[in-house]
Amino acid sequence: MSRPELNRHDRLLWVLRAGAAAGLVVSAVIHVQLAPDYQQAAPGGIGQGTLFLVQAGAAAVAAVFVLLKGSRMAFAAAAVVALSSLAAVILYRYVQVPAVGPLPSMYEPVWYTAKTVTAVAEAAAGALAVAGYVLLHSNRAGSGPVSRGRRRGAPAP
Repeated sequence: MSRPELNRHDRLLWVLRAGAAAGLVVSAVIHVQLAPDYQQAAPGGIGQGTLFLVQAGAAAVAAVFVLLKGSRMAFAAAAVVALSSLAAVILYRYVQVPAVGPLPSMYEPVWYTAKTVTAVAEAAAGALAVAGYVLLHSNRAGSGPVSRGRRRGAPAP
């Protein structure tokens, strides 16, 4: 019995899913690696290291979600996690945000390799996730055969 071939649309969605997940995994791994050093300023409280671990967990969950499900919701979750992480790294690189409640000030006006790799991975994951969401949304909202629940080439009811 032969396996059905994936059409072009499905292959593209798989590339977007895998790429978004890969970027999120890179971000998660680097955040886990950096967390212990960043927690030293607040060893018993909510420090930057704790926030890094929370981000890593969110990125890992979003990566698994987009890989397993590939739905608009999964792509949206991946985009939110990736782009919010990217926004945070850029914000705290260029703006000295003071501590807010239990959250520490995280101003760090330098770029170094791990930070740059994380930013690039988050940007790529966010862009791929947005592209996946838009692709699925346009198929659902459009008048194409995929949006009406028919396969390409299938006759209209």
